Amino acid sequence: MTYDLSVLFAAGFIYLLILFLIAYATDRGKLPGRWVRHPAVYTLSLGVYATSWSYYGSVGFAEQQGLQFLTIYLGVTLAFLLAPVLLRPILRLTREYQLASLADLFAFRYRSQLAGILVTLFTLVGTLPYIALQIRAVTESLRVLTQEATPQALALGFCSVLILFAILFGARHISPREKHEGLVMAIAFESLVKLVALTLVGLFALFGVFGGPSGLHRWLGEHPEAIQALYQPAGEGPWFSLLFLAFAAAFLLPRQFHMGFTENLEPRSLGTASWAFPLFLLLLNLPIPIVLWAGNHLQLGLDADYYVLGITLGNAPSWLPVVTFIGGVSAASAMVIVTSLALAAMCLNHLLLPASYPDPRVDLYRWLLWGRRLLIAMIILAGYGFYELLEHRQGLVQLGLISFVAVAQFVPGIVGVLYWKRATRGGFVAGLAAGIAVWYLTLLMPLLEASHIAHTTLNISELQRRTGLDHWAFATFWSVATNTLLFVLGSLLTRQRAIERDAAQACCSEAQSPLFGVVAATSPHQFTQGLAATLGQEIAEREVERALRDLTLPAAENRPTELRRLREQIERNLSGLIGPQLAHIIVAQGLRLDTRAKTALADSMRYLETQLEQSRSQLRGLTADLDRQRRYLREILLELPLGVCSTSADKSVVIWNLAMEIMTGIRPADAIGRPIKALPRPWGELLAGFAQATDEHIHRLEVEWDARSHWFNLHKASVPEPEPVHGESIDTGSGIVMLLEDLTGLETLEAELAHSDRLASVGRLAAGVAHEIGNPVTAIASLAQNLREESKPRQVREGVREILRQTKRIAGILQTLTSFSHGGSPGHDFRPIALREIVEDAARLVQLTHRGKQVECANHCPEHLRVQGDAQRLSQVLVNLFTNACDASQPGDRIEVLGLADGNWAQIEVLDQGEGIPESL
Repeated sequence: MTYDLSVLFAAGFIYLLILFLIAYATDRGKLPGRWVRHPAVYTLSLGVYATSWSYYGSVGFAEQQGLQFLTIYLGVTLAFLLAPVLLRPILRLTREYQLASLADLFAFRYRSQLAGILVTLFTLVGTLPYIALQIRAVTESLRVLTQEATPQALALGFCSVLILFAILFGARHISPREKHEGLVMAIAFESLVKLVALTLVGLFALFGVFGGPSGLHRWLGEHPEAIQALYQPAGEGPWFSLLFLAFAAAFLLPRQFHMGFTENLEPRSLGTASWAFPLFLLLLNLPIPIVLWAGNHLQLGLDADYYVLGITLGNAPSWLPVVTFIGGVSAASAMVIVTSLALAAMCLNHLLLPASYPDPRVDLYRWLLWGRRLLIAMIILAGYGFYELLEHRQGLVQLGLISFVAVAQFVPGIVGVLYWKRATRGGFVAGLAAGIAVWYLTLLMPLLEASHIAHTTLNISELQRRTGLDHWAFATFWSVATNTLLFVLGSLLTRQRAIERDAAQACCSEAQSPLFGVVAATSPHQFTQGLAATLGQEIAEREVERALRDLTLPAAENRPTELRRLREQIERNLSGLIGPQLAHIIVAQGLRLDTRAKTALADSMRYLETQLEQSRSQLRGLTADLDRQRRYLREILLELPLGVCSTSADKSVVIWNLAMEIMTGIRPADAIGRPIKALPRPWGELLAGFAQATDEHIHRLEVEWDARSHWFNLHKASVPEPEPVHGESIDTGSGIVMLLEDLTGLETLEAELAHSDRLASVGRLAAGVAHEIGNPVTAIASLAQNLREESKPRQVREGVREILRQTKRIAGILQTLTSFSHGGSPGHDFRPIALREIVEDAARLVQLTHRGKQVECANHCPEHLRVQGDAQRLSQVLVNLFTNACDASQPGDRIEVLGLADGNWAQIEVLDQGEGIPESL
């Protein structure tokens, strides 16, 4: 059975059109967000790993290497089983520091533009054979189905369509933080198509060729050499080398890094992919042995790489070869699209921008967008050119393994990124350069020589035979071994720069380090002016505004601690835009940092708190236990009913708990990081003054706030600031912890209790008052009756005079009682008072009672003795003292009150003749 080229072309065109529609609908929000962000979509998008090599070449690889074809997938499984210690840390770094590619990751860790350039160039050269492999697979599949040569223009047209798709749906955004959801959905759909197509071919091979499992069993019994051909190479082949290559390719291939980390929509999806992706690869490889045996059974006269297509050309339904061809197109197109996107980002950040940075007057965003699109086209066309130059005798797997060995050269560097803080830029560059040289001599040079592109006199084959190693084992071992050796030696022999140490700390440890240094700029506006010289005014304004939004900071922010965070966020955002090294250079030039200035303690604490909150789910073991203890203690501090205000050595607020917010009405976000004097009145003046005072305790301090009086107890203590984790030991100074105890409620309660006590005293005095008032009233009534009958003027005047004297007596009693019983205010009414008058009033009140009338009270207080005090409260004290004295005295006894002056003090002594309390009690 053969197919017309136009039919296959139309089928491929319709399939690619479907991809366009899926990507378009996703980007337009036509598909539910829960579908797009589902872990299954992320897992399927990782299926870009399965290219034409997996779809076609696995059968040819199984024919030559037997069960060793599984190593390409077992290595991936191993990598994903190690996701918590390998893939998740890389994902954390790429998201936190906005690293868009493997070159960005290495440039950030080793702080080297040369490292980024070397990684980019090597990845580009090492990947071109792989792109050529995909183009060749599509053209060869067309030749198999049409039984005639494929026009070269068709391969070029296929590349053109892929360029268009990659530009439309993979180069729409300029920042890695803005994910290409349409691209992810389309790649996931392609993976599903590959799996369905290969499964259908496997089912046809089992039931259509062998007639079912029993037929396959019978054929294998008649041909035991088929099973032997699978097992025999497995016993002597380069298992370890192939496993290692697949392990490295699982996350270091440009397409895998791009889909696994750069386009990751939900970090938690990685947990699902750690088991679901190996399951996907298992399902994809189950049909491979059956397809191989079916091809051998049918004795197809074509390369085993294309048995997947060949077995469908017999008795299969007419639609199956077309579906199989679509699966092959899907495998090839997904790889080319994603790889070109990843390589374009690397080339843009590490080749094009350093070589030709645009003028600040040029719109940088537009320049970057079109630069990336141009690079996508150039990379795909370069792959096409490589396809045209190469001799087509190499198998698909051989071309793929060349790229696998290339990316394996990054394994030592990744170890340095994640786990070896001592690794240096010099060691990484030396090791990688040596690995590239060995890779070129052992793999790429023979390939170019076979295609008559280059020629060498070095006999690599002879060296390989002497070692007794397989071709791939030889190239893998010596390239990676040389790389690792020079990487380790170079790192040990070269000095690590301070900037490398900071990057190593960020990469190798989840423990967060505080930000050091103070930014010279004092406002976001100055940030804009500093960046405008390089980025242009408009771009600088947009980047500063974006960083302010990311940190939820106001445009008028001027706190040094927050400006330091703003600088860090701008560098991270620019890293996602133009690469980490250029971003670091631009920010260092435009926003100079005084590293000698001591970083505020509040800044360090807030930064660490933020980082710990963000990485809470990633903490493990002792770190997680310590974090739980930290959270517990911090919760106690924040919920403490006493107000807690802690300041650093430079008098900036470090801690401001909930009780302080309730007492003062100032939110922690508005207090922390600010100088204590800058707090709103009256709190700034109050706390700053207490911090400078020599007293460590102040009791019952009255503060006027919110149109009423408040009372506080204040306590403080000096606390030395912690020394920096890095650097030499220095005197960091001491901060202050201040505690505020709100006594306003207690003062109010005490005032109410005093008032109640006075009312109780009034109750006790009521009988005496009634008697004292009753006598004058009776006298007044009698005098009034006498006056009604009296006609003599002299007697009338005497009567009137006596009536006035009695009414004055009543008024005096009532005035004294009213003053004593008045509730007053919850505070203290301090004013100058005469002690003798207060004693007289108190004695007069007590003598209104029955017991008070039986005791004589002598007031010996000097008339000139005056004090500053609360007359009402002092009167209450004296009434209580006189009442107690009367209760202890016998009728006719005498109570004496003495008033003495001693400098600035006054002393009142109350003497009575009571017997006191017996000693036995």
